[in-house]
Amino acid sequence: HLPRMRTPAEMIVGLVLCPCGLLLTLTGTLAPNWRQVSQVRDQPIDLILEQGIWDMCRERQSTHDRLCGQSDELGYFEQLPVRVAQGLMPTSLVLTLLGLLVAALGVRCWQKEPRHLLAGIAGLVLLLSGLLSLVPTSWYTHELWALPAPAGSTLVVGYSLVLGYLGSCLEILGGLALALSFHHCRKER
Repeated sequence: HLPRMRTPAEMIVGLVLCPCGLLLTLTGTLAPNWRQVSQVRDQPIDLILEQGIWDMCRERQSTHDRLCGQSDELGYFEQLPVRVAQGLMPTSLVLTLLGLLVAALGVRCWQKEPRHLLAGIAGLVLLLSGLLSLVPTSWYTHELWALPAPAGSTLVVGYSLVLGYLGSCLEILGGLALALSFHHCRKER
């Protein structure tokens, strides 16, 4: 007879994936690089404009001079996908923190048995937080080329958007793993 693990594998997976997702989503939310605009007419060839959901920066690739806080002359921040991202990304981060707190109370490795119901509820909260950050990143990606940009410029997906996607996916997978704890609740009854 083998001794039973105190913490089920799905809880461990959830508690590993969700904090990683939180860090990626936080970085994606704060860093001003959801989209890169290059080859802007009447500007140096090595100039890159980085547009995020909170800030815009311009960087010269040859000198690595970077200047943030650029003015929004084209109405970029007024666009609906950007406004939605400004609301949903911080909401997702707060919900992730709440879900991780509930998960920590449910998993508690120092107890004899984890609280499966609490861990399952945390999984649902974390799943929802992942979906809340996936919606704006997906919508922004879909509208990437429709958002205002200088005429004739080249647009590229920025690293912040990729980090937001990855973070969302990790939170969703971690939330699903923790939600599997509901299966143990049914067994116990």
